[in-house]
Amino acid sequence: MIDDKGEIYIQKYMDFLGGKPKIAYFSMEIGIDENIPSYSGGLGILAGDTLKSCADLNVPVVGVTLLSQNGYFYQKIDENGNQIELPIDFDVSKFLQKLPSITSVNIEGREVKVQAWLYQYKGVGGYIVPVFFLDTNIDGNIDWDRTLTKYLYGGDNKYRLAQEIVLGIGGVRILKTLGYKTISKYHMNEGHAALGTLELFNLCNDVEKVRQQCVFTTHTPIAAGHDQFTLPLAKSMLGNILPDFIINDVTFENKLNMTRLALFFSHYVNGVAKKHGEVSRMMFPGYSIDSITNGVHSSTWVSESFKKLFNKTIPGWLSDPYLLRSAQSIEKTQIWDAHVQAKQELINFVNTNYNASMN
Repeated sequence: MIDDKGEIYIQKYMDFLGGKPKIAYFSMEIGIDENIPSYSGGLGILAGDTLKSCADLNVPVVGVTLLSQNGYFYQKIDENGNQIELPIDFDVSKFLQKLPSITSVNIEGREVKVQAWLYQYKGVGGYIVPVFFLDTNIDGNIDWDRTLTKYLYGGDNKYRLAQEIVLGIGGVRILKTLGYKTISKYHMNEGHAALGTLELFNLCNDVEKVRQQCVFTTHTPIAAGHDQFTLPLAKSMLGNILPDFIINDVTFENKLNMTRLALFFSHYVNGVAKKHGEVSRMMFPGYSIDSITNGVHSSTWVSESFKKLFNKTIPGWLSDPYLLRSAQSIEKTQIWDAHVQAKQELINFVNTNYNASMN
């Protein structure tokens, strides 16, 4: 059911953007802001950098992820070099805006409510990309369901599958509830959001139509990176949304494999490096898997001293990072001075925050 207030809000928001988003980018974690610790590492950083770059390039995209209010963990290293895992908790309302619309998903035959928090990333030219953080910590949900968006990659297989129901199925539904009617492509950044394809199929009952809407990026050849769940668990959690006629195509060793599900329903698939593309094609024969090497959002990772140097010597690099290839023509003394300044800033940070005495 569409919440009128939510739809009106988003319609005004899209009018403000000057265009209606056409792409929905789904990722279990999106590192869009260091103050929102709902990401753990490379997958989230890549997702965040991708959306930041979209904002710089005026790409009509929206991001969808889980709130993960308690994150993965905060890493601390003790005096012996051992990792200490500390809990994370952040004040969501300081950085995100709660939207009034609520949708729901079915988990084990019960209704689980899902709401969204909005983050707005503004690109270098002022274009805004919205990112929606899904949240099940809502009155009316049972206690266990309210924890589903608390911990990134937490819990057992049942917990993980429930999270992926919220991300994939809940993500597709919340966009429709919020009034997004122009989404024509759904990009799954890894297989965690693959269940969204079942929701799309449920809406049209046409495999080819769903395939034309879906794009999939696979990230790792490591088996642990490809989520899979026993069929009895999957059927008990999902109900009848999983059609019987695709079971053979989306299972491996009698388990629902999220990578195979995403592959089955996607018209374009890519790995994240040339070699990774080759390995993925061997792992999943019969599928055409391209390769696009991972990149970064340049201005996020360039230190302040080098930003000043690039602004002076390579005007326009913020909106066109390809111009950075001309950095090789910058005088070496200028590069060295910027390097020394960046190094001193790092030393000052360590000394201030960790009571060190580096020089």
